[in-house]
Amino acid sequence: MKQTPEMDRIQQEMHPGIITQNGFLGDDSRHLNDMLQEQDAEIQRLGLTHEQIAARLAELRDAGVQGLGQPVRVEPHFEVTADSVRGRLPCPFMHGVTVGKLNTTIRNLASGETITVTDLTIHLIKDHGFYGGHGAPFAITPEHLARFLELT
Repeated sequence: MKQTPEMDRIQQEMHPGIITQNGFLGDDSRHLNDMLQEQDAEIQRLGLTHEQIAARLAELRDAGVQGLGQPVRVEPHFEVTADSVRGRLPCPFMHGVTVGKLNTTIRNLASGETITVTDLTIHLIKDHGFYGGHGAPFAITPEHLARFLELT
């Protein structure tokens, strides 16, 4: 599908230094439409929805917030730490949503793997089906994220 001028504007907002220092695209040179279509197709192949992924991330984040910066154990075998930073960030999709700056580090104790997501990451997944461009700081493929969260 051809990228619209609106999607061009949104993609411009995602470049480094506009909303965040490192941006959302990494070294991915594809059009935003192409990224979104690929990520959506991956979720469909997995038999999941973006909302399911975001809901599990939000559930883990909420558990981590209870620890006030200290690690919290979440069954079956996750350790979650939530660290708040002052301020808010606007969604690059330019629809008036802002989210708090909260970094959530999730460790899967069974696999030993750790990921860090932000509240903006969770919002972008849930409301826009966007998991980040290749090489972006908080980017993670839907398949990798689903496996990490043990949803597949």
